[in-house]
Amino acid sequence: MADKIRVYELAKENGMESKEMIKILNEEFNLNIKSHMSMISGEDRKLINEYLTELNEDSSEEAEIIDQKPKAKKPVEKKREKKKIDPKMIANEDDEEARPTGKNRKKKNKKRKSKKNNRQEKNMKAKNESRIEIPETVNVKTFADKLGENPNSVIGKLIGLGIMAGLNDQIDFDTANLIAMDFGKEVFKEEAYDALEEQSYDLDYEDKPENLVERPPVVSVMGHVDHGKTSILDAIRNTSVTRGEAGGITQHIGAYTVDVDGKQISFLDTPGHEAFTEMRMRGAQSTDVAILVVAADDGVMPQTIEAINHAKAAEIPIIVAINKIDKDTADQNRVMQGLMEHGLVPEEWGGDTIMVPVSAHTGQGIKELLEMVLLVAEVRELKANPNRAAVGIIIEAELDKSRGPVATVLVQKGTLHAGDYVVTGSSSGRIRAMFNSKGKPIKEAGPSIPAQILGLSDVAEAGDKIYAVADEKVAREYADRAAEFKREERLIAKANTNLEDMYSDIAEGELKELNIIVKTDVKGTVDAVSTSLTKLSNEEVKVSVIAGAVGGITESDILLAQASNAIIIGFNVRPTQGALERAKDNNIEIRTYSVIYEAIEDVEKAINGMLEPEFKENVLGRAEVRETFKIPGAGTIAGVMVTNGLVTRKSKIRLLRDNIVVFDGEISSMKRFKDDASKLQSGYEGGIGLERFNDVKVGDVMEAYEMVEVERS
Repeated sequence: MADKIRVYELAKENGMESKEMIKILNEEFNLNIKSHMSMISGEDRKLINEYLTELNEDSSEEAEIIDQKPKAKKPVEKKREKKKIDPKMIANEDDEEARPTGKNRKKKNKKRKSKKNNRQEKNMKAKNESRIEIPETVNVKTFADKLGENPNSVIGKLIGLGIMAGLNDQIDFDTANLIAMDFGKEVFKEEAYDALEEQSYDLDYEDKPENLVERPPVVSVMGHVDHGKTSILDAIRNTSVTRGEAGGITQHIGAYTVDVDGKQISFLDTPGHEAFTEMRMRGAQSTDVAILVVAADDGVMPQTIEAINHAKAAEIPIIVAINKIDKDTADQNRVMQGLMEHGLVPEEWGGDTIMVPVSAHTGQGIKELLEMVLLVAEVRELKANPNRAAVGIIIEAELDKSRGPVATVLVQKGTLHAGDYVVTGSSSGRIRAMFNSKGKPIKEAGPSIPAQILGLSDVAEAGDKIYAVADEKVAREYADRAAEFKREERLIAKANTNLEDMYSDIAEGELKELNIIVKTDVKGTVDAVSTSLTKLSNEEVKVSVIAGAVGGITESDILLAQASNAIIIGFNVRPTQGALERAKDNNIEIRTYSVIYEAIEDVEKAINGMLEPEFKENVLGRAEVRETFKIPGAGTIAGVMVTNGLVTRKSKIRLLRDNIVVFDGEISSMKRFKDDASKLQSGYEGGIGLERFNDVKVGDVMEAYEMVEVERS
């Protein structure tokens, strides 16, 4: 529900400590609140707000009464001035000094006690009316115990719904709710608990502005394969070698720091924008500036566009390094023109994107590139407090056979010391040793400085935050709770946006923006679709096309959809097998069309709550074309190997070439050796002919599918 709020947020709104708020909620409302992460919602929150408003008003009145009392002897007056009135003490009739005397005070106490009793009575009544809380999924035995019913009776009810489940089988909340209703009871979803959110709330805090000092910028280098990312990183390291050091800096960890005219810059050498987005999906904003490398002799390529989309989604500034300008075939203007089509307009052409011509081979422009990074950092006024308990992010983590769990940490706040106790997710420990990017032992690392650490109990997860804590006990307690949370989380499928349930989210005020990723077979379609979809925005929901590109739907697109809670719409393109599997595992919706207006109509109907799908596509399997044969009178027959699922004689076929749809129709013939076949299963070879289509080539992929009728909702 939209009106939910955590206890610590409610306490903050009312200028109170979380412990004080928990005490009020338990004593005044019998809510049985266990922690500051518990959720408050609905009628409870309304009653609480009324009570707190009344409490604040009474406190103000009492303070006013004290101020207006006739002044007695000076010693008594001074004592009373020093004594602070605690609202919790006001209702205590035994405390004469904290409570103003008189009939008005007694009336107020009597009135408050009456209201308190009414509240407690109301809450106790609600709790005794079969309020049963269960998680998103629950096994049958546990559910039966919570209902107070015989497990066999619950299983009988499930059979009546057509569900065959044993004592240890899981059922979802909707099914459990139906069973509970049959028993005349009501179930409620358990309040969400997030162990990582708890770590962030308890162990991190906002620093006061006066404690902040300038920190180095953190930079990620991204771009298309073979455009020179690694070469530029090497050139940067070589440019920044301090005097007295021979050769380049040996990189031992996935992050390092360089020195430019006395100022530091930290670089994250991530394997690509996928890893960059994986971190952002966990809420870990690790980068301040992105350097986008584009080859001057090649121009904008598919991975260039993906990198732009990922950097824009993370809302970080992009500096373009136009590499390989020393080549004879270099065309800087063509690169700039290509980047303009994706929203990156050069400064010299009236835009705000810094573009620096460089050559990793000769070193030309590298120093200017670094100076531009420092300029952008200066404008952004990057600051942190080095004098506090450290908070950082895990960049990389692995299990080293000789050293145990090893993690690369980027410190974001405070200073991390060798010997500190730390916790990150479900891992904890004491830092036994720290190393810098050159592999040399160090004793501490401040804001924006990367370090490799030893001493964690388990291999950490890249993208998780790491916190320095007081002692081993505290670290272990947080890690144990996170481990339990992760075990439970694995049982619950993550739900993402899809068009069928989008309208209900809008109606409840939970969906304010619909993010869409568009992939098409030609460039013109991207622009046309993006414009048409954006125009569908209304007062309740904003439609945003966060990425659009030519080509098949890849795992990178699924990652971006996960990070941005987006749906993917494709025109005459199909997802790769890896993308299909990842989308299925993470409930990412992919919708493919051959006609533009059908997609626009679907989104429009979803926004207006009128989407009623009649058919659903069911992908049966895929086969790879290994050979082709020209048969007189039959045309071209494809010799195929079924690589996934199965292909049936009655299924429809899409022929994919580089994940672009080149044919969509029926099967004219199917053979297994010389015999007709009704189906080909995974791992089997056979021959397939397509209805009125002969342009089949080796390497093409056949995707078999069927349309299944779906009952209207």
